[in-house]
Order: sequence, then structure tokens, then C-alpha cells
Amino acid sequence: MRKIEIGSERFTEVNAVDSPSFGGASSLYHINREDNHELVANIKFQKGLVKEHGVNGCFHEDLIAIVIDRLQSFQSGDFACRENALALTKLEEALLWLNHRTNDRQKRGVEGTFKE
Repeated sequence: MRKIEIGSERFTEVNAVDSPSFGGASSLYHINREDNHELVANIKFQKGLVKEHGVNGCFHEDLIAIVIDRLQSFQSGDFACRENALALTKLEEALLWLNHRTNDRQKRGVEGTFKE
């Protein structure tokens, strides 16, 4: 298990549970309470190519979309602020670039392969 430094650990800690493998990245993460280490969330990313292993986890885009949705909701309510707006912009940009990469790989016929 490898602790991921997230900048603020007042309430939770994030740990990569498995050893890096597919693409050099971990695919299983636990979010635990900082005070008693109780499991709060389990995040399982796709491991291996979908063509070979089927869909067996979530994708980066999924988690970014969740955070975008939450920030958009905050921005339309009592928690609207400049910092949320800036974070929302950066997350939307991150999603744009990940989708751009996917579209490029689809056009080149290399999506779902180890080819760059």
C-alpha cells in the first residue's frame, strides 16, 4: 500500500492498494478516514485493455465528471465562489484533453491498443 499525498489530510487519506502494473499505474485506491482509518470509498480503475478484459473498472473521465457535477451544483447554490469556478474550469479542461486524446487514438485506429 502506498499513501498518496493529497495536500490536505484533515479528514481522509488516499492509498494506492495494489502495486503498479497496467501502464505503470495502480488500479485500486482506498479512501479512508484519517482519524480511525475506516474505509470511506473504494475506487477501482479499468485494468487492462477493454477489448481483452472487458470493462472492469472506472475511467479517469468518470471521476472527473463526478467532481464537475458536484462543483456545478455548488456553483448554482450557496457554495458558489471564485475558487470553485477556477477548479471547475481546470477539471473541464482536463476532461477536454482526455477526450481529445481518445478521439485522436480513435482516428488513428490505435484506441484499445498499447500503440502510441
